[in-house]
Amino acid sequence: MASPETGVLAARARALAVLRIRSTALAVALLPAAVTVVLFAGRASGHLGADTGWDLARWIAGGLAVLSLLLAALVALVVARARPALSPSVPISEKSAPDLYRLVRDLADRLDVPAPSAIALTPDCDSWLEDRTHRAHGPPRRGTGAARGEARRTPEAPVLVIGSPFLWWMRVAELRALLAPVVAGTGPSAHPDIAAARRFIRGLDAAVAVAARARGPLRALPLRFVGRVARLLLRAGREHATIMERAVAAAASERAQTVDYGLRIVAQEQVGLAYAGWDRLLTRVALPAWRMGRWPSRLDAGVVSALTELSRRDRLANGFASRLGERPACDLLEEPGAIDRAASLLAARLFHGGPAEPGPGWSPVGWGQYPEEVVDRKWRLEAARLHRVLDNLPATALPPTPAAPAPDPASAPPLSYARSSPRTPADRSPVEHHPAGDRPAGPPSADRPEDRPAAPAPGPTLARVIDRLAQDERAGDLVAARLGAEVEREEREEAARQAARGGSAQDATVGVAWGDGMVAEGGLPLFPLQPPRTGRELLADHVTAMVCCAAVDTAGAAPGLDWLDGPALLVDGARRADLGRPVLSLVDDGDAEPLRGWLTTVGVRPEKPVRLV
Repeated sequence: MASPETGVLAARARALAVLRIRSTALAVALLPAAVTVVLFAGRASGHLGADTGWDLARWIAGGLAVLSLLLAALVALVVARARPALSPSVPISEKSAPDLYRLVRDLADRLDVPAPSAIALTPDCDSWLEDRTHRAHGPPRRGTGAARGEARRTPEAPVLVIGSPFLWWMRVAELRALLAPVVAGTGPSAHPDIAAARRFIRGLDAAVAVAARARGPLRALPLRFVGRVARLLLRAGREHATIMERAVAAAASERAQTVDYGLRIVAQEQVGLAYAGWDRLLTRVALPAWRMGRWPSRLDAGVVSALTELSRRDRLANGFASRLGERPACDLLEEPGAIDRAASLLAARLFHGGPAEPGPGWSPVGWGQYPEEVVDRKWRLEAARLHRVLDNLPATALPPTPAAPAPDPASAPPLSYARSSPRTPADRSPVEHHPAGDRPAGPPSADRPEDRPAAPAPGPTLARVIDRLAQDERAGDLVAARLGAEVEREEREEAARQAARGGSAQDATVGVAWGDGMVAEGGLPLFPLQPPRTGRELLADHVTAMVCCAAVDTAGAAPGLDWLDGPALLVDGARRADLGRPVLSLVDDGDAEPLRGWLTTVGVRPEKPVRLV
């Protein structure tokens, strides 16, 4: 486009097309009433006859007019009162980030556009403007009726939503260049026709959502009608609204050409890098902690560590770490740690689900405690689940297992794991005590196999797992299926607890649904990070956890954290990343030799029992 004004004119033309659709819908709703007025006016003036036919037409038109007006009023009421979608975000007050507000206002002055009314952070690698002028998107207004009416008539600029990873990874100059085209969008947003068209589209979208959530026949029937009308109007204005938003974006981009254009190209490169690091951090590092009821409290700071590690490994990322000597954009915040904590909790709720506040089963964890409190506990929980499934296998699926060797009291940890009773050492048979005179006659029990007590089940050893998966080809499929059922059951129970917590939280916040945009969601995850794992993937994860537990307990290894790959096994202070292939060979092919060779190299003793939770 030749100039920003050209883009604004194109957007205004499309906005008027959207408003014409609204006017057409209103005209259709008023048409029966207009016909009724004409018929009764003709009867009163004598231009229309007074016979029975005209009287019947007048009463039919009047009934249709009343019905049409009632339905139109219903649609208008639902559209006006429906709460438009609100992006989950952490509001940032000017008191907590005066330098950031000053940077944004200076940028708006250079672009000659209105400054955003507020700033918020979202746990995502994106930035945009969001209209939050709806009464449900802000705290309840106080004051007299005249003051509230004046506030409603005063136009309010949209809110600037910034991706929180940008503040920690980008430098101040890069952030200013990145936000220039976003802030420039406040100019077209202030145009009355464009703002009215956007409000109309958002209202229709919110009305469709209200109709979809309707429960009960008395509410569902009228709201179903409202939903159909809203969808019809949305389909009619979809193309115009899409082209309008493209024209607004083009106009904002043209206006931002005058501000740090060269630096903006560098900032866009950092956007792609930040997105890659953020995705790896969430899926590989944060997700295992969330599944255990812990949420990392410094996710944004972790992005810097993850991308620094990436710059060491990837030659394409060379030079990015040298930027860390410049002033980071998070210095624009007064308390970056507190804001990082709030954004990290919101990310956990958004991508995994959970309560809005920390609690006994939902507590924060720092990066220094992550290896011990998340990695080690994750491995031992999964190893305990694996042994629990092995204990419950039918007898036909159990191959003969050798007797477990006597544990060494000096090196063997306690033999206990979840939902299991302590095991009796193999070389100590239980001694039966008989009172004097009641001792049974006959040969010793050792000479009578039918009287000998059953051999105790082997303890939680890695050798037990390897032997069963390698010696019985059916055991792998059966264990994988049962692990999948066990994990699915635990996830259902956790979802039920989250729904119960979300319901109570929603009841407690009646009238203040203007929070972070997730009150109505009941605490459930809006964007799950990963699809459910297959049974084979679960089995491989659990076998890997068992191997890591054995390595920690018998070979002096330690749990660790890899910023790009998540939980890691450290042997002699170095990460061992070559465990995946031997485990897959055992799980998929039943071939235990590669894994046994790996264990011998590392010095792991699979016959030794491991400590579980």
